[in-house]
Amino acid sequence: MAYIILMGPPGAGKGTQAKLLQERLGIPQVSTGDLFRYNLKNNTELGKLAKSYMEAGELVPDEVTVAMVRDRLAQDDAQAGALLDGFPRSPAQADALSELLSELGGSVNHVLVIEVDQEELIQRLLKRAELEGRKDDNEETIRTRMRVYKESTAPLIAYYEERGNVTHIDGQESIEEVNSKLVEAIESH
Repeated sequence: MAYIILMGPPGAGKGTQAKLLQERLGIPQVSTGDLFRYNLKNNTELGKLAKSYMEAGELVPDEVTVAMVRDRLAQDDAQAGALLDGFPRSPAQADALSELLSELGGSVNHVLVIEVDQEELIQRLLKRAELEGRKDDNEETIRTRMRVYKESTAPLIAYYEERGNVTHIDGQESIEEVNSKLVEAIESH
């Protein structure tokens, strides 16, 4: 089973690359954002539980997020592995993922970190906000998201670097070039 984690700051192109890798590798992209939207929209038990925390203005606990990921990885299309996008977000979630994958008879094979210069990211996100009419994506909120990403993922990248399965990819090249480097990293590992 191939379990690959795709990391990178907002605007680095993770979603685009995940879709391309999903087609190339034949394993599903598992995005926590998509999982939350699905569970909330379909009013599942986990969706109801997540909603109760969200309505109270609280963060959804790791246990709920991990349960959503567990349910998704148990589906037939994920039997050969999955490309994890947006999960884990902390060393505690990484530990929970490790336990979950161990139960499924697998482990994290590779962590791919797409890196892009912060000013480039800000320009990309401002352009995307303009094209998609996202009023809440202004430079101040984007810079805050960048800071939060950096603070929360630095320990996570270190966590996986200690295990020796991290590859850093320059995300400032074309979509095709970045994808080629990601595939090369996966195939060589």
